[in-house]
Amino acid sequence: MKKQVLVVCPEAPYPVLGGGAQRIASLIEYFVERDCAVDVLTFVPFEAPPGFVREALCVPLPANGRSRAARVLRNAGRLLRGVPPLIDRLAGFDTAVRAVLGGRHYDLAILEHFWVAPYVGLMRQYASRVWCDLHNIESRFFDTLAQTSGPLTGWALGRFGRLSRKLETELLPKFDGCLVCSEGDAALVSGVPVVVYPNTIEWIDRPEVEKGEALVFSGNMEYHPNLQAVRWFHESIWPKLRERFPALRWRLVGMNPDAVLRVVCGDSRVEVTGAVPDALAEIAQAKLAVVPLLSGSGTRIKILEAWAAGTAVVSTSLGAEGLPVCLRLADGAPAFERAVAELLSDPAKRRCLEDAGRKAYEQRFHRRAGWEILDKVQFL
Repeated sequence: MKKQVLVVCPEAPYPVLGGGAQRIASLIEYFVERDCAVDVLTFVPFEAPPGFVREALCVPLPANGRSRAARVLRNAGRLLRGVPPLIDRLAGFDTAVRAVLGGRHYDLAILEHFWVAPYVGLMRQYASRVWCDLHNIESRFFDTLAQTSGPLTGWALGRFGRLSRKLETELLPKFDGCLVCSEGDAALVSGVPVVVYPNTIEWIDRPEVEKGEALVFSGNMEYHPNLQAVRWFHESIWPKLRERFPALRWRLVGMNPDAVLRVVCGDSRVEVTGAVPDALAEIAQAKLAVVPLLSGSGTRIKILEAWAAGTAVVSTSLGAEGLPVCLRLADGAPAFERAVAELLSDPAKRRCLEDAGRKAYEQRFHRRAGWEILDKVQFL
């Protein structure tokens, strides 16, 4: 008899856009490959590819105001009530979830993101086992944002970090286990069994393309750590590289391009592509992928994509957390600029990193390599 699996996620897993959707899709496809019957409950409507999901269930979120004033007011209220933003955004839909799930029962329910962890008690009514898939460690995410923000914003983000840490301590032990992205993340989780299930992407053969005089940065440009990284690189690193390499271009590849247009406007050598049909093809054509992240948590899909595409990577230490050092690490603007300049000028060193990254991808960071880990621990 087929195992019955419920995947609960706050975002749409299909189409696969962004790191969160990549991770959710990898688990859904694992369950399907292992001949499970999979239902997916989201808070955003979606359409799954035929044959992947038995039922696509939805409890749609009411719209929120997107203006800056509306966001400030919402977060001020959350600070006063003592609840982190996305926990608050996704809370309070127990009745709607019950109505959607009806009399169903599952062998396993897996809650994607800590944001829906408060539903663990409710899921106990519908599933024999309940796991949480931690895409990142929410408290660390807020801590890193707080450390790289101004005084007032930093105080608010630090409070959200402390509130998240308290909830992690309270909620995670209520699960049967947690999946995490890396050993580093595993060390931050206590009171519950932990399995390190790395982020992965689909298998692609190594592209054979000519690399142009370009750097690439990929991702959802609206995501705050990405927007912060673009701003820092553009202000503190790009001007010197632009002057030193007259033919060099910097390409920003990913959805929500409007978020970064105001940061790079007027610079004819910065290209903002928006979402593209094949991000890996774009990344493969660049000489280097830059990952100048100053905040965030988890492991970065953008680095895995660069490795798969055969493109060398320069990253901050925080940007490369949880991944093997098959890239050039550089912290601080002067060191980052020097690392990029050196690799642009030295094809042999660049090729060495390209090969090391591709090898890491082939061994550990494609879908089936991740699925083998779940099989070894008998996850199902």
